[in-house]
Amino acid sequence: MEVQGEGEGGGVSGRGESAVVNASTGQATPLRGRIAALDQFRGYTVLGMLLVNFVGRFEATPGWLKHHTVNCCYADTIMPQFFFAVGFAYRLTFLRRLRDPGAGASLAFGHAIRRNLGLILLGVVFYHLDGTYLHWSDLQRIGLVGVLRASFQRDPIQTLTHIGFTSLWVLPVIARSVRARLVWTLMSAVLHLVLSSWFYAEFAWTRPVIDGGLLGFLTWTIPLLAGSLAYDALAARGASRSIAPLLFWAVVLALAGYALAWLGGGGGGENSSPGQVFAPGQPWIPFATPVRPVHINIWMMSQRSGSATYLIFATGVSLAVLAVFVALADVAGVQIGVFRTFGGNALAAYLVHGIVSGAISPFAPRDAPGWYAAAATAVYLGINWLFIRHLERTGVALKM
Repeated sequence: MEVQGEGEGGGVSGRGESAVVNASTGQATPLRGRIAALDQFRGYTVLGMLLVNFVGRFEATPGWLKHHTVNCCYADTIMPQFFFAVGFAYRLTFLRRLRDPGAGASLAFGHAIRRNLGLILLGVVFYHLDGTYLHWSDLQRIGLVGVLRASFQRDPIQTLTHIGFTSLWVLPVIARSVRARLVWTLMSAVLHLVLSSWFYAEFAWTRPVIDGGLLGFLTWTIPLLAGSLAYDALAARGASRSIAPLLFWAVVLALAGYALAWLGGGGGGENSSPGQVFAPGQPWIPFATPVRPVHINIWMMSQRSGSATYLIFATGVSLAVLAVFVALADVAGVQIGVFRTFGGNALAAYLVHGIVSGAISPFAPRDAPGWYAAAATAVYLGINWLFIRHLERTGVALKM
């Protein structure tokens, strides 16, 4: 989950430092230094990712710490926060490049395109393509077109590639006005709903895809551009005066996501896709552990399908979490060391954690008792921290 963004600092505090954002043009004075709240927010999100990606394997783990095919439990709020942080840093660094006398618009856009294409390539290599061909005859039989059609349906379209595709998709508006970004977000969500109703929901649920699949970038746009708007709020208002609007919009979006899931028939019924039933689920109650079968439809909250309602709700959660860290880190000056460590090297933590998990998982049976699962998790988290802490102490930060 590459959310680093080079130079994503910003001297935001409650002491009057701010930058002016012109709502009609989208122009802003890029912040300087580091934004402590963003580092803390990102570090918390990385640590949350490490936790839920490992503990979900254990039967003893509470349901709210596991990913579910429908609804939005704690584990499902983590990935949207990465996109939110990406959007925050993306807006900051892009505006900074636009104002660099030696760069300008063409170089700023070129850098963004190269960076995100590189991230997509890294994701494809890291996750691997779909399909395994043991014999030359297998490749001859399916042909080049068949290989291309079969290779990009599930496995390679995950977090890193989602971030790359989504960042390219929003590139035309990342430096534009608030209105332009809101219109782009609404257009993307509506387009996803239309395409899902037409054919994509059936495709996504019958594969099933991961985190929205090939069209996931349309709805991952929601938290990413919300992060860019949060940057504007901190730049224009400073830390202390941005907390109230962040919390206000957190409540508005969380309620909107919930309401759309409920009003759209998120619990199944006549709006459901014919013949598609998946269990378990209780998609009307955020953070509740799914307990009953549901009919799948395009309105229910689901990280698997990347539904718009899920990402609207989770974006509200992201805004609330950011507000907490703004109050703690940028206003009160309170920072948590482990969050700083992971937040400063998010891409490295993402790449390393799968390797560490692969080394420990063979000795962590799924049916292990709670105490053993907790001990294995502590060892896993500790090893990850040792690696990233070493990078921090040696000044090495992995970026794209």
